[in-house]
Amino acid sequence: MAKTIHRQDNIQEEGTPMVNNNNSKWISSRFRIGSSTPDLPAFGEINPNAPDENPFEFGQRLAKVGTEASLAKASTCDGSLYNGIQRTDESRKSFRPNAIRKMRRRAVFKNGDCNILQSRISKRRLRYLQDIFTTLVDSQWRWTLTIFAIGFVGSWLLFALIWWLIAFTHGDLEDAHLPNSQADSEWTPCVLNIHGFTSCFLFSIETQHTIGYGVRTTTEECPEAVFIMCLQSIAGMIIQAFMVGIVFAKMTRPKLRTQTLQFSKNSVICQRDGQLCLMFRVGDMRKSHIIGASIRAQLIRSKKTKEGEILNNFQTELSVNADGCDGNLFFIWPMTIVHKIDVQSPFYQLSAGDLLQERFEIVVILEGTIESTGQTTQARSSYLASEVLWGHRFEPVVSYNKDRQGYEVNYSKFDNTLSVDTPLCSGSDLAEFYRIRDMPESDKQPVSTDQQSFILKSPPKLMNQMRIVDVEEEPNETKPFPTDYL
Repeated sequence: MAKTIHRQDNIQEEGTPMVNNNNSKWISSRFRIGSSTPDLPAFGEINPNAPDENPFEFGQRLAKVGTEASLAKASTCDGSLYNGIQRTDESRKSFRPNAIRKMRRRAVFKNGDCNILQSRISKRRLRYLQDIFTTLVDSQWRWTLTIFAIGFVGSWLLFALIWWLIAFTHGDLEDAHLPNSQADSEWTPCVLNIHGFTSCFLFSIETQHTIGYGVRTTTEECPEAVFIMCLQSIAGMIIQAFMVGIVFAKMTRPKLRTQTLQFSKNSVICQRDGQLCLMFRVGDMRKSHIIGASIRAQLIRSKKTKEGEILNNFQTELSVNADGCDGNLFFIWPMTIVHKIDVQSPFYQLSAGDLLQERFEIVVILEGTIESTGQTTQARSSYLASEVLWGHRFEPVVSYNKDRQGYEVNYSKFDNTLSVDTPLCSGSDLAEFYRIRDMPESDKQPVSTDQQSFILKSPPKLMNQMRIVDVEEEPNETKPFPTDYL
């Protein structure tokens, strides 16, 4: 008696037995499971070289797959991920080794800068000038210093011209009224020791910055000179205060504090407590800690709505935690941030094969208060799909140093990962496997003792299935074993 295998897709409700009117047997093949015993073939696989087996015995061995099998695992550190993928679900994308992968353009660079270009803004210059303080703080140092230099020199020249006009209108620049002739002519100028425009420029600098060399001074002869001297002193103080404020704001910007906050180069996916988890690492290299640190993660990828609208940059919040706590961190050493791939996760249907063709970006945001300045800072980074390592976990970096009597953080291993055995299936398939494995033994046994047919109870939902039909074996004829279902 030979076995002819036909593949058929069917939808079966959970809790109802699968019965075939043609005395056929159904075998679930939603995902491959590697056998943990030498004599038990992988779930959904049949050895063509093996002798013919009694269908009932094969069904009994198949019914025990929940307790005697384990998910196929493979290491992904060598990049040959597709060599170990054993998914047989045709409803999802399969990875092609020779396919050209389209990389998603990064929205947030690794250093935290946003890859955003503003264009076609109405009245852009006017809007930036209305907020000149923020504009100068955000601008580069060379532009800020250039503007300050132009402002100081311009104010000196402006008031020097005003002082020259005061002296010219009063007649202090005539030959008989110059400083060398003032004693003979008994002339009282508005400003002493003014010979020309150069003297007015020097007096403008001395007045604005209160240098006070004692050579050039105003007199009571000209009230306008007294008024201009007061006005220039006030203007000089305003310009200096404006410059000091901008320089201080630029030097104490919270953005600079992020240079000592470090994110791991890659994120990893591995199992933790029997559940697939997406993890990345964050650390602080300073002794002054971040107070009230909190971590967030957002997924950016395309989404199609029910109405057919394509949202190219749809953001989804990812629930993250650290060491079993919520997003608030006690940030004293590098910590591994964990996102559990459960039913609520957008990666619940993502397998290792799907990851090779997915286009998404995970933006991670760390916020907190700087302990030394009290300012709020925000550090950002991102991970593309190509920067997610499946089957890896981070190498420990914290150890106790007995010589120095303290915990030592080795930042040379901050980005190092270790290859670990990890199921290549998705989180949903892994949960389904554990559900089948943990079913009561009574539900795993065939409900029919007839050797010609058997029925498996409580099959998984929405599963691709294979149909086995017994046919008469023709004499002296060898039929090839079909392998298109593998």
